[in-house]
Amino acid sequence: MELVLLLASLAVPVVVWFAVLRRRGGARNAKRRRLPPGPRGWPVLGNLPQLGSKPHQTMHALARQYGPLFRLRLGSAEVVVAAQFLRVHDTNFGSRPPNSGAEHLAYNYQDLVFAPYGARWRALRKLCALHLFSAKALHNMRGVREEEAALMVRRLARRQGEGEEAVELGQVANVCSTNALARAMVGRRLFTAVDGGGGAEDDASREFKDMVVELMQLAGVFNVGDFVPALAWLDPQGVVGKMKRLHRRYDAMMDGIIRDRKKAAAGDDGRDLLGVMLARMRDQQPLVDGEDGCINETGIKALLLNLFTAGTDPASSTVEWALAELIRQPEVLRKAQQELDGVVGRGRLVSECDLPRLTCLAAVIKETFRLHPPSPLSLPRVAAEECEVEGFRVPRGATLLVNLWAIARDPTAWGEDALEFRPARFLPGGAHAGVDLKGHDFELIPFSAERRSCVGRSWRLHLVTLMTAALVHAMDWELAAGDEVDMEEIFGLTLQRAVPLMVRPKPRLLPSAYAAEDQ
Repeated sequence: MELVLLLASLAVPVVVWFAVLRRRGGARNAKRRRLPPGPRGWPVLGNLPQLGSKPHQTMHALARQYGPLFRLRLGSAEVVVAAQFLRVHDTNFGSRPPNSGAEHLAYNYQDLVFAPYGARWRALRKLCALHLFSAKALHNMRGVREEEAALMVRRLARRQGEGEEAVELGQVANVCSTNALARAMVGRRLFTAVDGGGGAEDDASREFKDMVVELMQLAGVFNVGDFVPALAWLDPQGVVGKMKRLHRRYDAMMDGIIRDRKKAAAGDDGRDLLGVMLARMRDQQPLVDGEDGCINETGIKALLLNLFTAGTDPASSTVEWALAELIRQPEVLRKAQQELDGVVGRGRLVSECDLPRLTCLAAVIKETFRLHPPSPLSLPRVAAEECEVEGFRVPRGATLLVNLWAIARDPTAWGEDALEFRPARFLPGGAHAGVDLKGHDFELIPFSAERRSCVGRSWRLHLVTLMTAALVHAMDWELAAGDEVDMEEIFGLTLQRAVPLMVRPKPRLLPSAYAAEDQ
């Protein structure tokens, strides 16, 4: 409320000017094709004050009133919020609009996520796909993912033997996902302890998770300065100042990773992603063949930042949501455990080669991604040219947001139980048995779709499925306190739990399954 009052007072001197311009332009606009419908907004600020703390839910409610395609005016920006959109108009919406997050967090658009659509973006995406996310790279890193998942459950079992009960599941899962990705990206773990004993490694992992969560929340803020440039210098929400401080922490972390790698490599950079990029930088190879401009340390740090943030906490958050849903529905948890016992047994831990035979678990994963997509709203895209959608005019330069959270709750696609956790809908014979998570089925696109879809989708799917299987198979779960699971969510680039899931895991396998030495 204080922010709204501040902005309203700043807007008073220009209200009359805005009204005059609106009247002058009204006659001309009436002759043109209609813009999509949408709610009336404030002078100057438009609909910004109306978005609330959970814009994805606000937009879901607006879609029920105005239809699946509607318009918001956020300051001086025209924003179109849509559901089924990318299948036809993906080419026209290949780039991102300017924003403070890309400037102050992502090394001024030097990263992959916010880079303009073009040759450099394609080269970065190809680099990641080849060395991290291709079928060959995923196969080569299977042992890494299995080792980290096994390490996670063995240390959980050991903690229970030492009498420590309460576990913050998201933190444990985050260490596992971060170490698995770090070994694939930079050739080593970032953290060497997951047992929460208060040591330096545990403190570092918690600090890293806090940094990622803060980045996701800051980058998800609808920053007034992005939409009302005249107010940008004031930074009325304090967002830019927080971004700059957080960027300095990330930059120091990335500098340390690169520095350590250079010392350890001694001229042999290895074949992981960081090694490949350092070798290209040393040999002054251009990022894009036939063009000037070699990869440099800023570009390397920007790409590492993307991958560490997008590939770690979203994966662990999905696992946390999955376990929360299963604890709320014990019968579904029992069915998943019975399936795992039948396929894997109780004498060893689950491996990736077991996953194709776990149909119940696969349904749980799909249903978790449906109700709790990693990103509630797609990252914004901008219209390169004016286009027409469903009879409405979408002007050049308009920003597109796709409400992924709302699409997966549409009762016309998912039925009257669309808001309920029902993995059975994805089982053989279920109403949605043929739906996958690869972007082919536009009623379920948690990783977005088409050109700007998540390049790490396959890695995340492999890791989330394996981590969830390992935790469900190896442990029984009880809440640490209370009789209900709080399912409240916090909006950001990723959908975080408002209250961390605190649980008591109890080993359920034979002691020999947990007996291997820590990796």
